Amino acid sequence: MDTDESTPLLENSEAKTKTPLPKVQLGLTLFVLFSQPMSSQYIFPFINQLIRELGVTGGDDRKIGYYAGVIESLFFATQALTVLWWSRLSDYVGRKPVILVGLAGLSISNLCFGLSREFWALVGSRCIAGALNGNVGVMKSIIGEITDTTNMAQAFALIPIVFFVGASIAPLFGGGLVKPHDRWPELFSGSFWVQYPYFLPSLVSASFTAFSFLVTALFLKESLPSKRHGKELQPERGSQVDTASDEDATPVPIRTLLKTYSVLIPMANYGILGLIEIGCFALAPLFYATPIEVGGLGLPPFTIGVIMMAFSVGNGLFQALFTARAIERFGERRVFRLAVLGFFPMIATFPIMSWVIGVQKEVGMAIWVLIFAQMLSWAAAEMAYGRCIPVIFVFVTRASPNKYSLGTMNGLSQTTTSIARAMGPVTLTSLFAFSKEYNLLGGNLVYVVLLILLSLLVLLSRRLPELKKDQN
Repeated sequence: MDTDESTPLLENSEAKTKTPLPKVQLGLTLFVLFSQPMSSQYIFPFINQLIRELGVTGGDDRKIGYYAGVIESLFFATQALTVLWWSRLSDYVGRKPVILVGLAGLSISNLCFGLSREFWALVGSRCIAGALNGNVGVMKSIIGEITDTTNMAQAFALIPIVFFVGASIAPLFGGGLVKPHDRWPELFSGSFWVQYPYFLPSLVSASFTAFSFLVTALFLKESLPSKRHGKELQPERGSQVDTASDEDATPVPIRTLLKTYSVLIPMANYGILGLIEIGCFALAPLFYATPIEVGGLGLPPFTIGVIMMAFSVGNGLFQALFTARAIERFGERRVFRLAVLGFFPMIATFPIMSWVIGVQKEVGMAIWVLIFAQMLSWAAAEMAYGRCIPVIFVFVTRASPNKYSLGTMNGLSQTTTSIARAMGPVTLTSLFAFSKEYNLLGGNLVYVVLLILLSLLVLLSRRLPELKKDQN
């Protein structure tokens, strides 16, 4: 089959009646996807304290960022090395087997993380989690296969909700369940909980992933056309899966896909935005946990978990109340371009808080007002990540030459953002520590680098094409 950048996955030559979403299979897919933020984000509230207690910094709290960044990045780094090949494999063996392997790897690695008392054991557990987990790209392929042009964008728009909810719950139990022997001595009085004070949140995450494994094995249907054994997947009555005129029912070579301009531009936006977004998620708890004398706020893990949870809940409400109306009035591309500008005040709040805490020497009302302002501007910026990223999913999906290449297409997209998310925490938290240790630009060099990256994203966002109404 001949392919070029104008070859769409699904034709739009004539208007179509919007088909209902396949609620059952879509709901199962999103439930399984929920395990991703539950496994990747629960460590953020306590990872800095864990690094401090392991003693790998030699008592120098300014170096915590180096080691915390490595741990936070390893999941995405190893995922970036394998996600394309897992997605490519799913184009041949089916989506379901690959998802089951990923869920098993996540569950085992979370248990290993909670039982680790050496830095390199933490490194190994996070590497296992990332290497065996190619689920995000594969599940995007499932969504692309169980929907059509009339409801695809609506289905993809549900993905950020899953991550918002997961990002709300994971930091809450991650920060709230550490050291249970101190909080609930009558229930956790054994020596095991003293020796492994971070095992309980890891156990919760591993248990949820194990439950997701069972749900997938029992109820999730295979969506890859060549593996349905002659039976069409029909999640809901009235829903239909489009059948494009695929002359060649085989995956298109990766090299051919990489020449598609309409894929490269959305992926570039996705990658840079992912780098900035995960960098902010890593820097915020690090800044909050860094001692006041070093330029941070010196907050405990539980307080950090509450702040991150409150942000995620408030962010979800913000998106629900304002984003849909903004997109309806201004369009996805314009909202995306405006929303990314919200990262400018969000990033600028860090050095302002550092200056205020240096003057006041304690976390007072001014700091809490600044935290609220930072969360508000962050929520505005998340309009780009939370609502327009599904549009980028649609751009990437619709650029696929045929449905048999969906796994590869989403694998390429996920590889891009995984590389960005791998680079983000380790680079920016290390740069944070480096800035503080050598007092570069008053300890604020990391924020200048973030602002430069953000400016690049603003330029890239101008290259996104307009999404026509019949493509929504």
